[in-house]
Amino acid sequence: MRNLHHLRLGALGFLLAGIGLAGNQAHALGFAEALDLAEQHSPRITAQRLQIDAASSSQKSAGTLPDPKLSVGVENFPISGMDRFSLTRESMTMQRLALMQEVPNRAKRDAQIAGAEAKVERERAALGVQRLQIRQELSQAWILAQAIEQRDQVLAGLLSENQRLQDSLPTRIAGGAAQAGDLLMARQEALALSDRRDDLQRDRSKARAMLRRWVGARADEALQGTPGPLSLPLDQLRSEVHRHAELTQYPAMQAMALAETREAQAETKGDWSWEVAYSRRDRRWGDMVSFQVTFDLPWQQERRQAPQIKAKQLELQRLEAEQEDVTRRHLQELEDSASELAALNSQIERLQSAGMGLAQGRAELALANYQSAKGDLSAVLAARAQVRETHWRLIDLQAQRDIVIARLNSLIAD
Repeated sequence: MRNLHHLRLGALGFLLAGIGLAGNQAHALGFAEALDLAEQHSPRITAQRLQIDAASSSQKSAGTLPDPKLSVGVENFPISGMDRFSLTRESMTMQRLALMQEVPNRAKRDAQIAGAEAKVERERAALGVQRLQIRQELSQAWILAQAIEQRDQVLAGLLSENQRLQDSLPTRIAGGAAQAGDLLMARQEALALSDRRDDLQRDRSKARAMLRRWVGARADEALQGTPGPLSLPLDQLRSEVHRHAELTQYPAMQAMALAETREAQAETKGDWSWEVAYSRRDRRWGDMVSFQVTFDLPWQQERRQAPQIKAKQLELQRLEAEQEDVTRRHLQELEDSASELAALNSQIERLQSAGMGLAQGRAELALANYQSAKGDLSAVLAARAQVRETHWRLIDLQAQRDIVIARLNSLIAD
């Protein structure tokens, strides 16, 4: 009858848990939806898109001619002699109005256009990097939050078992099947489990705060789904490391450096300008119109233009060397992640195939010995603690594996 009563209580608890789970699932937050929310409401993404808009706006002015210049003045104004301080008595005195336009050479303007286009591409590549970083950070927060919920389920089961043990001990003690100290040991286990529950509550609050950064108030909902398995095989990741998110910015940065080099080289050709002037004199002498063209003479190229060209070329070489260094670093990180993933998969498989079964079998044996008066309660509690720690270790290893996979899935830019 007692077993039947426990069976009914267990069925009722399972039913209530199922109802609660169904209610939570009705308001569950899926990972894909969370990722969309994170990208839509991220200030980081907003800032980067504004950076793209700013670069695109600046691109429109690249290569255009400078604004013309208008000058107004008086020429040949006498300050001595019979006609001093007169605008009309001296025939050479003129009131002058001139319009001047500077014209940078074509090569320089083409280089400015290319540099502006490369800057837009760099900012777009940076947006891809930001999106992948957000995906990785959201995935990590998501995985940690789910791992805490799984640990909490294990702890809830242990607390329930402990309560059933405490409920059964008074009868066993009265019948001589257990000692009075067993009840104290069970209560001590309950206190230890309560401490663990407090730790989990703290960790849950931290994990939800991490999620709240990305999805706002919906971080308090149940989490449905996972960030997903490894999207690309490791061999493909190795062969496509040049598509790493950070490396996608280097072609644009190199294009910018190349455009600056060509702009510096264009300085050797010199610019030119034209000017049209209208000069008004006294009506006795008649008005005049002037036109002139001015050319730059870059005759000190070894001292002026050549050092600037060399500096831009060295900057381009620096970017190439830096790109190679970053590529090697990411290859090393990829190999480290692959080794870590292999070790985690091996440990998880070992725990699932043998570790959990051994711990559970030891707990069942200790319980059977205790029920048959061949063992004491301390062995049961120790074995049960081992089951808990083994189960928690499995959850932690799975979370670590999923975080490594999320990191690998955030390497390649779309």
